[in-house]
Amino acid sequence: MIKQRSNGKSVQWGKPLLAAVVALSFLPISTPAQAATTDDNVRVGLFLNLGSTYKQTTSKITLTPEQAVAVGQKTNTGYLKWFSIPAGTASSLCLNGPRVKVGETSDPKVVTAVTAKFKSGSDKVTVYKVVRNGQDVYQLYAGVYASDKAAADAATRLSADSVIKSTTGLNPVAVGTFSLQAGNYGTLAAANATLQKVLNAGLDGTLQVSTVNGKAVYSVQVGEAVNASARESLKSSVAASLPGITLSSVDNVTATAVIRNEMTGDLAGTAVPTYLLTLGEQDKIWIDGTADKGIRVEERSKRSYRGDLEIGVYGGQLYLVNELPMEQYLYSVVGSEVPASWPKESLKAQAVAARSYATVQTQTTTKFKVADVVDSTLSQAYNGIGSESKSVNEAVDATSGEILQQNGKAVEALFSSNAGGMTSDPKEVWNSGGSNLFSSVPSESDSAAAANLKKWYHVALANGTIGYVREDNVKDKGTDITGFRKMTVTSAKTKVRPLPMIQSAVSELSQMNPGDEALVLEVVSESSTYEWIRGPYTSSQLLTSLKGRTTTKLPATIQSIQVSDRGPSGRATELKVNGTKVDVKYPDMFRSALNGLPSTLFDVVSADAYTVITSATTSKNKTAALKNIGATAKSGVISRSLAAVGTTTPAVSSGTGFFFVGRGNGHGLGLSQWGAKGLADEGQTYDQILLHYYHNVELIKD
Repeated sequence: MIKQRSNGKSVQWGKPLLAAVVALSFLPISTPAQAATTDDNVRVGLFLNLGSTYKQTTSKITLTPEQAVAVGQKTNTGYLKWFSIPAGTASSLCLNGPRVKVGETSDPKVVTAVTAKFKSGSDKVTVYKVVRNGQDVYQLYAGVYASDKAAADAATRLSADSVIKSTTGLNPVAVGTFSLQAGNYGTLAAANATLQKVLNAGLDGTLQVSTVNGKAVYSVQVGEAVNASARESLKSSVAASLPGITLSSVDNVTATAVIRNEMTGDLAGTAVPTYLLTLGEQDKIWIDGTADKGIRVEERSKRSYRGDLEIGVYGGQLYLVNELPMEQYLYSVVGSEVPASWPKESLKAQAVAARSYATVQTQTTTKFKVADVVDSTLSQAYNGIGSESKSVNEAVDATSGEILQQNGKAVEALFSSNAGGMTSDPKEVWNSGGSNLFSSVPSESDSAAAANLKKWYHVALANGTIGYVREDNVKDKGTDITGFRKMTVTSAKTKVRPLPMIQSAVSELSQMNPGDEALVLEVVSESSTYEWIRGPYTSSQLLTSLKGRTTTKLPATIQSIQVSDRGPSGRATELKVNGTKVDVKYPDMFRSALNGLPSTLFDVVSADAYTVITSATTSKNKTAALKNIGATAKSGVISRSLAAVGTTTPAVSSGTGFFFVGRGNGHGLGLSQWGAKGLADEGQTYDQILLHYYHNVELIKD
């Protein structure tokens, strides 16, 4: 065993640094609820409905394994294989329940017309293929619906549609999961032979797989009644159509899968085996994966995952959990959290921090109920095999088993993208001081993120528009005889952006062409995860964002904002609006309460200066206008370069809106990912990096 110990010293404010975008870790606040299954494996929630705690849901899970995998039922006593998914072949799993059988047809044009008609909305149609007497027949279903009544209402609604009313073979009717059973079979081939007799007789029939007396059994289901009574009324007519086949009524049981062949996406393509699951809260479907071959999940951005998958029901919806060994989990986490091109020592530091964090989740209870962690930055970013690389995997292997401990227990080694030059003190994030694991320390090496960032010209156009143009599009004309600096651009249709950064989803304010002049107000750094500006936000926008995130009675209009108290690192811990304190659950919540700010290390700046400049540039008195612009531009009122972020801020009043000027990205507790990269560039080893950011800890390797 090796041990290295932190000195646990706390230091005060350090100088500002720059950063770039890297996924950041979430700060756990709420109390966990259920213990993890094993300390060796990590259970990662990919889809899970936990309401406000975590909600990432899907109605269907489509799996394509690199290597054939077994699928079956997992119970407390073991695992029983039901069927296999061949290598390179897609199969889907979804919940069974009340549906509407819209009808069936052998005409592909009808199928195309109906599916196009209901492609969106609550009555989305699914297409299954069966063979009746040698002919392909397409069965169209809508749903699943929340209840039998909802399905009945949908059937009425669909029956009134003009496309359906005018098409032979379409007669929407609500259906359910109560079927007659035409025998149990030990093999799929034997069950298929009976199923074909059912289909050839013109009846609705499906195959179902379940566990009976500890064995996987295929059964043939006939009919789709909505309840047991309706099922019984089918018996006589069905029996007459199936001479020689014994029919029985079997009450619905949990843990079953009805097997269908889906053709919704492409009628000319290959049918996708689809398994309609009926599961109780304790029933689980297990996909027996491998350590070295991935299983692609189409609905999770087509990502592939090592290890096993578990499907069940929680919160009334499907959940999907990926269970795999800790070290393989870390291959993806480290590669998802930081670039693989970073120095090896920073990758190793990230691996140890991530392993320590995950170890705590697997050894204690978890707020994610059926999972230890989730795959987003609510826990740690985890994007599957696609985020792995040679350098990252080597860093994980080089630190295999190493964690940070305090008093003999693994620590929850939180980290964030960039600390903005100074890490957080716990009381700046939570309402209390927290443990002695974290304290505010300098993170000067965050400046590693400054490389290759562009400068931006903050300009005022002749039409009054105020915005930013990137330096590589600018021809600086210097100061003219009026004493003011001017510029033009070098390319046609150069975009004037609202902030000094490229935002693909945000429209430009204006465009400039060579020959168009603008006044230069200042030249600033590109807005990044270290140094940034957000806004301008109007009073209405801020009130909308604050609503539901504060218990404070909000005013009709925000006239002033003040950062009225700050913590040791300079982060905002108290905010006043119109002189009244705004209450939030914990200080870090100001990030989300103020339109999603990158961090709480910010100042507030009035947008009124823009109004002055806009009025001046459109004034008929050009001399007065230029003087007005010059006075405003030189005042530094809206200058990020002059903003003293982290100091006590007087109340900022504005009638037009507010800018937020700040540094850092994330909560700032523990390791700063860009800071670790910078320290590694300077020659620091991973253990030195870790012991800089975490206090009163030991680096342990068993």
